[in-house]
Amino acid sequence: MISFGLRRGLIFRIVCRMFSNKYEEAVHKLNSLQSNKATIAQIRKDIKTGQKCTNLEDMENYLMRTGISLNTLDKLSVIHVAGTKGKGSTSAMCESILRAHGFRTGFYSSPHLVAVRERIRLFGLPLSEEAFARHFHKVYDSLYKTQAYDGDMPKYFAFLTVMAFNVFLEEEVDVAVVEVGIGGIIDYTNIIRKVPVIGITALGLDHTSILGNTLPEIALAKAGIMKPGCVAYTVHQDTEAMDVLRRKAVEFQCPLTIVPNYSTYSFQNGLRLSIELEAYRMNASLSIQLAHAWMRMKNKVKYNIDNINQNTDLLISSLSKETVIGLRDCKWPGRYQVIETEYGCVYLDGAHTKESMEICAKWFAENCRFHHKDLIFSATGDRNAEVLLKPLSHMHFDTVYFVIPIAHKEISNKSDNYTIMEHNELISRCNIYANIWKNINKQSRKIVVLECVSDVLRCINNKEKRSILITGSLHLVGAALSVIDPNLTK
Repeated sequence: MISFGLRRGLIFRIVCRMFSNKYEEAVHKLNSLQSNKATIAQIRKDIKTGQKCTNLEDMENYLMRTGISLNTLDKLSVIHVAGTKGKGSTSAMCESILRAHGFRTGFYSSPHLVAVRERIRLFGLPLSEEAFARHFHKVYDSLYKTQAYDGDMPKYFAFLTVMAFNVFLEEEVDVAVVEVGIGGIIDYTNIIRKVPVIGITALGLDHTSILGNTLPEIALAKAGIMKPGCVAYTVHQDTEAMDVLRRKAVEFQCPLTIVPNYSTYSFQNGLRLSIELEAYRMNASLSIQLAHAWMRMKNKVKYNIDNINQNTDLLISSLSKETVIGLRDCKWPGRYQVIETEYGCVYLDGAHTKESMEICAKWFAENCRFHHKDLIFSATGDRNAEVLLKPLSHMHFDTVYFVIPIAHKEISNKSDNYTIMEHNELISRCNIYANIWKNINKQSRKIVVLECVSDVLRCINNKEKRSILITGSLHLVGAALSVIDPNLTK
């Protein structure tokens, strides 16, 4: 006869397994929505040839099929953040500040590092496996049953955007911080119409095959999230980018304010926070202004965004205890992160633009603890690997590893980090990166191409203590964390 305690434990394990199976099923279905190369190539072709992009019309259709009209979506109060560098960390700090002030927050970001659940957060925490599966299947079933033709389903990012808006509305969050995916004006997140506050982080050249090859073109795409009646904040930009932002702000009747340097803030109640890295300080300042602009609006107009008070473009200069706590307690893994491991001291930063890699290289050089150094590198999409590798070329790495950005060789279509790209293509890219490195660093000691991060770490293990830089892609950083710290506890 089974005791009550054993019976309860057995039931608990069965229920947990049921939830786990539902989550795996959700991830499996989600992975089936990944865009293939032909789809991405067609989007790029449409943009370059001037064809109309239907992203926003498609998104309106998808939302309607899940029961959300644009009028319903208008009820969601959103802080919308675009930019090339730092939009993720800025969004994360902004959400943390608002939560420290007692607001019920939602947060939508991309990409994820270890688990897709990280992309949709409630009250600072990723959705649980059970909650993710429950919301996923509800949205998926609604869309699947209302297909106009076979395959009439949103692609991966579009689906998650629809799901995020469904979650935030159902949970009745006070505010949702929404990070743009790519660009701004045609990004799926730009379906939101009534946005009280928007932020634009530092701009640089990224996703050039989609957004353009010059800073003004990039700025024009990012400025597309501006809306009449909202207020916008940005950091100091290059003149040609700032000129575009200012012009679009006038056109949209959207007051645009440049945030102050972090060093100019004063602190209330004696609680201070020292942020050493300049790029992080800049993002922190933007997050402070975004959060406080939203809080001023909530107090003055009580969500009636059509009647925004013109004084809402004021800058805050003195930081309260709650704001400092929000900044202090914000956790955003994979960006300027240092972890002590059995392999050595690991430095992780998902830098994937020229400017962010220059910052990453400086950060690593200033904080590197051991003489022996290794580099683990990978790039994704259409990024110029030579541009990314040059800022690192002056460093004397003992070994440079070019690796497919996956944790382990065997990866199923039920994995959070599944990719539909062919293995041979991924290895070919790594070999191309290795040849680029040989050309720009004639003093290279050892170059190795491997198929997964766990293979790299096995090569490094048992050597003398060393500093290991992992950079070039957030997907690579996520794969590394899947091995080093899968629960993102450090």
